Amino acid sequence: MPDTRSPLDTAAVPLASDRRKKPGPRHGLVLTMTCAAMAMVGLDIAIVNVALPSIQRDLSISQGGLQWVVVAYGLLLGGFLLVGGRMTDLLGRRRVLLTGLGLFTAASLVAGLAQHSAVLITARGLQGLGGALIAPAALSLLAVTFREGPERNRALGIFGAVAGAGGTVGVVAGGLIADGPGWRWAFFINVPAGLVLITLAIACLLADEPGGRSGRLDVTSAGTVTGGLLTFVYALHHASTHGWTSAGAIAWFVGAGVLMAVFVWSEKRSPAPLVPARALKNRTLVAANVTALLGFGALFSFIFLGSLLMQQKLGYTATRTGLAWLATTVTSFAVSWTAGRLAAAVGVRRLLVTGLALLTVGMVWLVRIPADAAYLTDLLPAFLIAGLGFGICGPTLQIGALSGVTESESGLASGLLETMREIGGAAGVAAVSTVLVSGTGLDGFRTAFAAIGILAALGAVVAATGFRRES
Repeated sequence: MPDTRSPLDTAAVPLASDRRKKPGPRHGLVLTMTCAAMAMVGLDIAIVNVALPSIQRDLSISQGGLQWVVVAYGLLLGGFLLVGGRMTDLLGRRRVLLTGLGLFTAASLVAGLAQHSAVLITARGLQGLGGALIAPAALSLLAVTFREGPERNRALGIFGAVAGAGGTVGVVAGGLIADGPGWRWAFFINVPAGLVLITLAIACLLADEPGGRSGRLDVTSAGTVTGGLLTFVYALHHASTHGWTSAGAIAWFVGAGVLMAVFVWSEKRSPAPLVPARALKNRTLVAANVTALLGFGALFSFIFLGSLLMQQKLGYTATRTGLAWLATTVTSFAVSWTAGRLAAAVGVRRLLVTGLALLTVGMVWLVRIPADAAYLTDLLPAFLIAGLGFGICGPTLQIGALSGVTESESGLASGLLETMREIGGAAGVAAVSTVLVSGTGLDGFRTAFAAIGILAALGAVVAATGFRRES
């Protein structure tokens, strides 16, 4: 793949190192472990959604409180990802990953045992915080374990296949668990999985090499960007339920803007900025993140809206809804597996434009959804096309975001990409929810699918114009 580093990047320490010259058994273990860890984080974004009615019934949670079972997880996950990525560079990938896995596993156990809504919601927030440490550490580990080029592209293709399938697998698993052993097992299942991953991480990861250069975490920058992201995610949630022009929503958005403005001011004055200026001059990194914001916003909104359509309008059960998503999951997984290899031959830019264009076509197909929609003729084609599109985009975005990034900042680049993933998803779902409730009946769903199509199309335009033609 052509060198897409900015002039400032070329002066930094390259990612190549002696321990990555010859792929061996340890490389396979690292890939397996990071993929499984990321799958666990992605799974928990979606697995609880289908089980919400059972949780509400068993714990007697109000409708207003029920939404926090989902919001608490996404709020802390999205808010702390950037700081988690920087901590990965400064404290060491192994240490941060183990901390995240331990926190996520313990919080899952508490959530499964919860007898009160406050305990469950708190545990969900701690799960999100653990996920904010796991995600950037896992992606950064791949960046420093595999050499840039075909070797890393293949690894990221597999990683993207697993991570991309996490959301839809979560919907499938959530339906089966809700109709089977009960909602608590949506959390209990993470405990043995987490313990196995902790053991594997201790066994196969080398001692930490904290980023290849000394540094510290700027407390002001870390606090303001985390507070700003938390406030922004909550503002999106508040706006989707109370209206975008409500006094509360406006106040939260203004608060987020103030915190982000302080963050920018702090970064300019800091001797150790959280996001170094050279990272923002890496055109490929910036284009990948903006594309991810729009692309993941479209994908998460599609899963959210499609699940509502099947259960609220077409009368699907939780299990049938989950199984219906297998078409998207399997297609995305199969395509992601090979997308990494295609990146070197076809280029990141062309692959992203193609993938997002396919996702747009899938949404256009659903705009014409009839009231008596049949799965095989009305849903399946769109689910397959969307799975194909996102299977192409997932690993390709990761390849683009990590191209030309130095080892000392691979955690930051990973954290940035994962932040765009979560913020894009939260913003997309909030916007689509607003479009949905502004319509009536099936027409509201059709309009909302059109909005998702526009979001995906915008992502294709950004990819086409943001990446260099040779990328």
